[in-house]
Amino acid sequence: MRKHILPSTAALIAILAISACREMPVEPPPPPPPPQPTPFQPGPLGAVTVEPGEAVQIRTLLSITVAPTLGAVARRGAEFAVEDMGTVHGRQIELGNPVDTSCSPAGGRAGALGITGDPRVAGIVGTNCSAAAVAASPIVSEAGMAMISPSNTSPRLTSDLAGTASPDYHAGYFRTASNDLHQARALSDFVFNQLGLRSVATVHDGDPYTTALVAAFADAFADLGGEVPVQAGVAKGQTDMTDVLAEFAAAGPDAIFFPLFVTEGTAFAAQARSFAGLEEATLISAAALLVSAFLETPHSEGMYFAGPEADFGSNTNEVTGRSGDQVLQAFDNRYGGFPGSPYWAHSYDATTILLSAIGSVAVEVGDTMYIDRAGLRDAIGATRISGLVGSVSCDAFGDCGTGRMNIYHHPDTGVTDIAMLPVVYVYSP
Repeated sequence: MRKHILPSTAALIAILAISACREMPVEPPPPPPPPQPTPFQPGPLGAVTVEPGEAVQIRTLLSITVAPTLGAVARRGAEFAVEDMGTVHGRQIELGNPVDTSCSPAGGRAGALGITGDPRVAGIVGTNCSAAAVAASPIVSEAGMAMISPSNTSPRLTSDLAGTASPDYHAGYFRTASNDLHQARALSDFVFNQLGLRSVATVHDGDPYTTALVAAFADAFADLGGEVPVQAGVAKGQTDMTDVLAEFAAAGPDAIFFPLFVTEGTAFAAQARSFAGLEEATLISAAALLVSAFLETPHSEGMYFAGPEADFGSNTNEVTGRSGDQVLQAFDNRYGGFPGSPYWAHSYDATTILLSAIGSVAVEVGDTMYIDRAGLRDAIGATRISGLVGSVSCDAFGDCGTGRMNIYHHPDTGVTDIAMLPVVYVYSP
C-alpha cells in the first residue's frame, strides 16, 4: 500500500491564496486628472477680456462734423476692412458708432476719454486731424491702448525722422499716413528746382498740422536757397482774408503756400485770385484741400497740391487679399462714385493692421479670449506688410507710412477724382 502524505495546513493556505490571486482581475490605475487651463497672465498694461460669444470691439475716432470728407472716407475704409477681415479667431468684429472729434483738441480729448472708458475696446482707428490727435494721444497712451491714424501727418505726433521723439509723441500712437517732413522736402524741391521759384509766402490756421507743415517747408526751402518773406496766420472759421492778402501783396512773393482746410482754404483761394498784386502768384496747397469738395470749385483750377499717392488700384492688401480696384468697386457699388479723399486706402490698411495685430496676440483660455495691451502695441510696431498704400512698416515712433509724396496739378475743375489728377513730381525717400 502507498502511504498518502497530506500537506500541512500552512502550505494548503498558501496554495489556496495563490489560486485566488490568479482568478481575481487586476484593477487598472485611476486615470490622471484632466489638465487645467493655464491662467492668463496680463502684461503691464492689462488686457481686454472678450467673454464667450462676445465680439472683438474696436472704434473709430474721426472727424464727422468738421472736415466731413476726411471723416466719411476714413470711416468707410474702416468698414470695408472689417467686412473683408470677417472675424478674429472666429469672433465677430464690431466698430461701434463713429466717435466725432470735430477736428479739434476738445473733440479729440472728449472722444478719447469716452472710448478709453470702455474696457471692452481693444484699439482705435483715428484720428483724421492732427489737432485732435495731439489731445487724444496722451489719453489713449495713458489708458494702455493703441491708436492708428489714417491721415494725421504733423511731425509733432511722432519724430523728426532722425531718431528724436517729438513733443507730442506718446507710446501706443501709430499712423499709416506719412510724416509731413516728407511733404515739406518734396514740395520745396519741386518749387525751387522744378518751378524755379525763389520766394514763397505761407499761411497757417494755428493748429498742429498747418503750423508744423509751413515751418517744415520754410526750413527745407531755406536749405535750398529759397526765401519765405511772410509767414501769416488766420483763425479757424475765418473767411475774410483781406489783411493777410494785403501783407502778401506788399511782399510780392512768387507763390503762396496755404495748407488750410476746406472752409478757410476755399475763401483764401477765391479772394487771392482777384487780389491786386497777387494775380501772378502761384497758388499751392496740401492734402487738406486735396479733396473733391475743393477740386470742383473754380478757384482750384491751376493750383498745385502736395499730398500722398492716390492711385492704389493695382496694390493688394496681403492681410485681406483685396486689391485697391476691388475695394474701389465696393465703394462705387455702395455709395456711388469714387472716394473724395485718397485717405480711404490708409484707413483700410490701418484697420487691417490693428485687427491683424489683435489676432496675433489674442489668447483663448476655454471660451474666453484675452488681448494683451502691451503685446498689441508691440505687434503693431512690428508691422511689415504690403498694403493698399504700398509697403507698410512702423518705426520706433509710430510712423508706418511709405513717405512717398506726389505733387499734383489741377488744370481742369472737371476732374475731381484725386487719382485722375496729373502728377507732375514724385518724391520717394
